[in-house]
Amino acid sequence: MTAALSTVDSVPAHRGPFRPGDRVQLTDPKGRMHTIVLEPGRSFHTHRGALEHDALIGLPDGSVVTSSGGTAYLALRPLLSDYVLSMPRGAQVIYPKDSAQIVAMGDIFPGAKVLEAGAGSGALSCSLLRAVGTSGELHSWEVRGDFAAIARKNVEAFFGGPHPAWHLRVGDVVECDETGFDRIILDMLTPWEALDLVERALVPGGVFIGYVATVPQLSELVEALRERGCFTEPRAWESLVRDWHADGLAVRPDHRMIAHTAFLVSTRRLAPGVTAPPRRRKPSKGAEAYAALRARGVSSRGPQPPRGAGDASPVVGSEDGLGKAAAAGVPPGPPPSPAAPGRGEEAGTSG
Repeated sequence: MTAALSTVDSVPAHRGPFRPGDRVQLTDPKGRMHTIVLEPGRSFHTHRGALEHDALIGLPDGSVVTSSGGTAYLALRPLLSDYVLSMPRGAQVIYPKDSAQIVAMGDIFPGAKVLEAGAGSGALSCSLLRAVGTSGELHSWEVRGDFAAIARKNVEAFFGGPHPAWHLRVGDVVECDETGFDRIILDMLTPWEALDLVERALVPGGVFIGYVATVPQLSELVEALRERGCFTEPRAWESLVRDWHADGLAVRPDHRMIAHTAFLVSTRRLAPGVTAPPRRRKPSKGAEAYAALRARGVSSRGPQPPRGAGDASPVVGSEDGLGKAAAAGVPPGPPPSPAAPGRGEEAGTSG
């Protein structure tokens, strides 16, 4: 990643020799990673000796350099997945595995007009901006000004400056008065409260994706979409990623994996005035129990706090559904896998 945007397509350069301002990922023989930004005359110091930035400038990507202590380091430009797991953050980031699902299953295409809430630390924003390109538009809403500032700094650090397709606003996404969005992605504590906006602002055939942390949130969002009748049958899923250890004949699943991070719910907007044909389902005691709760005016998530209570946003979730759900008294979902590594370990960072 360079400090300047390309004059042709305004995306960071990811090829050619290392230049001042490039972000470089150094990997030692034990697999530990360190990320530096190249500056002439500076040095990178570790307990294994110093490594001069000038020794890296001008080398091709994928070079090996040696510190003054004799340790060899592999030097590569970090991938976007490396960057988002090691970048500064306010809110928790959306994991690369979930960003990839959103971009692929949401069919984010070059030139698309996309609405995102909340912006959080800017992890998903980077992936969405890459997908829409300079001919598209990404409108990101974040209720917290401090999170928005971190997101802006992270996105501009990755792209080497302001991205021409990005419009970041501080505020509640339900205040958005724009329409004509091809895709809407909501990472919120209560996304069902913003479905009036989704129904109004999403074009016919457009894709809506909700990102929620807990099972009760998943249930509430799916049922709210069904009740509206102007969306296709919602699809709910999660993705789990497990690496494999492969060393000669010793081939087995890794002891660690990235298990539950969040649930994704997707649906598409129908044409105005069109109601989805009822989906034929077998009788379900769960559906009957949910209908009975709604008939009594009770949410499946139990009693809810008043809007604006506590530190949590009343609507926008800022990529930190678990923390805000806890702050608002929402029953927690399944705990993370005890074998799941910390984000620093997955990012390969040293601290």
